[in-house]
Amino acid sequence: MIAELETPRLLLKPLQLADAGAIQEYFPHWEIVRFLTKAVPWPYPSDGALTFLREVALPAMELGDAWHWTLRRKENPAQVVGSIGVMKGDHINRGFWIGLPWQGQGLMTEASEAVTDYWFDTLGFPVMRIPKAVANVASRKISERQGMRIIAVEEHEFVSGTWPTEIWEITAEEWRAYRRLMPLT
Repeated sequence: MIAELETPRLLLKPLQLADAGAIQEYFPHWEIVRFLTKAVPWPYPSDGALTFLREVALPAMELGDAWHWTLRRKENPAQVVGSIGVMKGDHINRGFWIGLPWQGQGLMTEASEAVTDYWFDTLGFPVMRIPKAVANVASRKISERQGMRIIAVEEHEFVSGTWPTEIWEITAEEWRAYRRLMPLT
């Protein structure tokens, strides 16, 4: 069972099949998918969200290999505005997207902090690693603000092609030190 999480402006509810329609509405935009893994089909099919939930996200959640949430603003909790997840593995431990109308408002920073707390404090993982295309400036800024550091630069394949990619990392100890200095607002 995955807990619901809360930030000052958001409710993070565990992903469920019923969220497919809302995800399908806001996710398939070039500005959102271009720096996601090339495993994301593009052009995005009309059943892409349903297929992803049914065949990838929900089975991984049931196995205890991934934890995914929808993002919902507290003033309109019925509306899905994005999604965030953390996954077991050595290379990619967190991923997210937020719909175009809600970008640039700091909502993903809030969600990332809550989910990273969950990763370290509830799930007990010792380290989080996240690859990010160097050109994905907005996503990189979240990692910078959260005290992560670059441990490697590689080439990765994204929906938009091959890009130089920074591997960002933070340990549980580093995260806890960051949180003491920068508590969730």
